[in-house]
Amino acid sequence: MKTINQLAAVPETNDGGADSGTSTAYCRARWGLLTASGLDETQLLAGVSRALRKGGDYADLYLKSSVAESWHLERGKVTRSNYNQSQGFGLRLMEGEQSVLTSADRFDATAIGKAADLAADAVGHAPVSPAGLVLKLPKRGPTYYTLDDPLPSLDAAHKIALLESVDRACRARSPLVVEVMASLSISLDLVFLARNDGYCGGDVRPLVRLDVAVQVVRNGRREGASRTLGGRVGLATFDHAAIESVAALAVDAALIKLEARAAPAGTMTVVIGPGWNGVMLHEAVGHGLEGDFNRRGSSAFAGRIGQRVAAPGVTIVDDGTVPGSRGSLNIDDEGTPGQCTTLIEDGILVSYMQDSLNARLMGVANTGNGRRESYDVLPMPRMTNTYMRAGGVDPAEIIASVKQGIYIAHLEGGQVDISSGRFMFAASEAFLIENGRLSVPVKGATVLGNGPQSLKNVKLIGNDLEINTASGVCGKAGQSVPVGVGQPTLRIDGMTVGGTA
Repeated sequence: MKTINQLAAVPETNDGGADSGTSTAYCRARWGLLTASGLDETQLLAGVSRALRKGGDYADLYLKSSVAESWHLERGKVTRSNYNQSQGFGLRLMEGEQSVLTSADRFDATAIGKAADLAADAVGHAPVSPAGLVLKLPKRGPTYYTLDDPLPSLDAAHKIALLESVDRACRARSPLVVEVMASLSISLDLVFLARNDGYCGGDVRPLVRLDVAVQVVRNGRREGASRTLGGRVGLATFDHAAIESVAALAVDAALIKLEARAAPAGTMTVVIGPGWNGVMLHEAVGHGLEGDFNRRGSSAFAGRIGQRVAAPGVTIVDDGTVPGSRGSLNIDDEGTPGQCTTLIEDGILVSYMQDSLNARLMGVANTGNGRRESYDVLPMPRMTNTYMRAGGVDPAEIIASVKQGIYIAHLEGGQVDISSGRFMFAASEAFLIENGRLSVPVKGATVLGNGPQSLKNVKLIGNDLEINTASGVCGKAGQSVPVGVGQPTLRIDGMTVGGTA
């Protein structure tokens, strides 16, 4: 694989005609994956056509290379680093609901031919004569993130210095800080694909992440908190101001926990703060809106298109076009351009998230949500950046509207049952609301409920939408992909809160 230092010099081309010049992302991915391996689009399409020689509805060839490194600091020193590099291709053949995948960890015409033969034999029909494939280059489209390689943008000494500056910033924030752990993760993926309609597409996907976790101690009581920066951005994002800010957020959150008392339990009004707390929306609602679950009838939202599933004013989208977000995609892993899909509009269910297989089987449009963790697994309909759009209420007014309740400032992980919609999430940072004001912090709070029902119980929607572009990692069927989450401040009535009081 060529480095992006070399790829940066690759010019855009105009091979697709005067109105469809191919993008920089396509050119760099092509040069880094195909040219570097002695391949071209014609050879990829020949492999796709060969896979269809015994029948099938659809075939595609997906190439991917990944380079990643990470650096970890604890006890004031960088103690370890890791570097990984992988590459390979997956050739997929579909017939009806069946998908066959063959893969290899190298790029060459011989391996592609063998993979195509294995896929064709798995279908096992009598030989047919697939039509010749005519190359279709992608039209130039928007780019939602930088295409520069973040790995060489700082040398090892500067990466170590960056983490050491995080340690200093956290400790300078409070003398009660006793431990700082920080990690810097940097990766670059190149992807390229060819389909049986002749389409070829490519993308360059950088990703950086800075995780900061602190522990504070006072009078023998120990508490901790963490925060994250990052996205599909460059390392220049982690400048002095950003490091000071993330250190302050993590330390201040841990210090507040030193004051926390046991959370009450019961049914109450819950106000959920903006940004990362959209993870509850992602888990409790988002997964239930993925096409495969609904095609199989295993989602609580199955068969409900056109029905009211949420309170008026609730609009939820999956948006692969958020600038610099870790969930954004110029094209998905099937070549469909990144797009913003409205799922629930003003409380009415209007769409599911679709990849090519489920869209074809359900007779609906592909929404650009075909994603895969690696070249050797099948794509599935997956979220990109899922969030609720803003309403018109000031967040302070939302809190003031609650006589007794709980405010959740920061959620941790949770779990959801897709078929029933039931969920449970733990709150790492929460406060009581008393007479319209935030009062004491509480610990040990969990929120339980049913996703569709909770959507109907949304009473007020803030005007403060925040999208967390740095933290989300979504797991499904053993695959993990980066995602973004978000929401404005929400008031939800009648939620069940589990506490320790």
